[in-house]
Amino acid sequence: MAEKTVFSVTQLNKYVKDLLENDELLYLVSVRGEISNFNDHLRTGNYYFSLKDDGGVLKGVMFSNFKNKLNFKPENGMKVVITGRITVYVRDGSYQIQAYTMEPDGIGSLYLAFEQLKKNLEAKGYFDPAHKKPIPKFPQTVGIITSPTGAAIRDMINVATRRFLPAKLVLFPCLVQGEGAPAQLCSGVRFFNDRHPVDVIIIGRGGGSLEELWAFNDERLADEIFRSRVPVISAVGHETDFSISDFVADLRAPTPSAAAELCLPDGSDLVRRLASARGHLDALMRAKLDAAAARLDGLKKNRYLVSLQSVIDDRRMEIMELSRRLENGEKTILENKRLRLSGAMQRLSALDPMKIMSRGYAAVFDGETVVDSAEKLSVGSKVTLRLRDGRASAKIEEVELKKEGSPKKQTKRRTQPAPEKNEE
Repeated sequence: MAEKTVFSVTQLNKYVKDLLENDELLYLVSVRGEISNFNDHLRTGNYYFSLKDDGGVLKGVMFSNFKNKLNFKPENGMKVVITGRITVYVRDGSYQIQAYTMEPDGIGSLYLAFEQLKKNLEAKGYFDPAHKKPIPKFPQTVGIITSPTGAAIRDMINVATRRFLPAKLVLFPCLVQGEGAPAQLCSGVRFFNDRHPVDVIIIGRGGGSLEELWAFNDERLADEIFRSRVPVISAVGHETDFSISDFVADLRAPTPSAAAELCLPDGSDLVRRLASARGHLDALMRAKLDAAAARLDGLKKNRYLVSLQSVIDDRRMEIMELSRRLENGEKTILENKRLRLSGAMQRLSALDPMKIMSRGYAAVFDGETVVDSAEKLSVGSKVTLRLRDGRASAKIEEVELKKEGSPKKQTKRRTQPAPEKNEE
């Protein structure tokens, strides 16, 4: 037997790598499967994933330079068709597919990207009616963001000329399809917000395929429209075409010419309405003038204007009557007060202690306090007697008390010392 060749692990892995990577079939191969273990690696910017079906699993990687060309973001469970080449990772002894392109299986990548962006912006509230700004009824200046050579601008100029001549149209010329279109469309929105203020903005283009209308599905443009201080009307494609800008804008028009119709009032209709309003105003003025004339005729017949002297005489009589009533009222009030004062004086006179004293009574005072009971007196104490015409001092020699309900009398006497005997 020939001597067997013994490989190291690394040598064998390199040998297998050379075999697989130099196979013409595996150098550029397309594989269908379902994405799992998806990882958007932040540090490297690469996509790492597994591609599986009912019978097996294949590891995969998509480097950032290829990843940035995708119109959608892969997700776990998404069925895709990947085109790339088979490579071997020598260290792990594993092989993988290095993806160059990735397409959704059974659905276009652009449509999938459209649905993903729509779902994301809707979750952020970009489509919420609460954020929609009203379109002015009579805009004086309209900013238009579109191609200067397309049919859209000609249609809008025709509509504006026919409907509302006073409106001024300002065009921001830009690309409406291709790689540089989204950036120019965003510049147009900023231009009309910051550098050339207008009353309303129309952004759009004529019809086309999904690829041709794709600039209006850009997330950067959606942000600019959402942040715009000026109301925005989106008019992209035909009536059946829908774009992200349609959902974010304050108003969606099915076509560019329809946008001009919605934005500008009908001048002929305004003339008719103004004529009608003028006729109505004339009728109101005539009615008011007729009413004023009738009122003036009534005033001419008023007695105040016909005979002013009679009015003055009537007022003089009223004043005299009021003066008489006022004088009588004053007399009545004074008489009532005089009677009340006389009654009060009589009551006060009846309560006057001096009246009582004039009949021989006197008031007894102990200092400044009135003595109203014999119990407050004691033998030997001094009191003051106030009479009608003066006062006198007295000394209590005897106090006689009388208890209520008892006929007996109690007498307090001062005890006199016994006279001394003369021994002589």
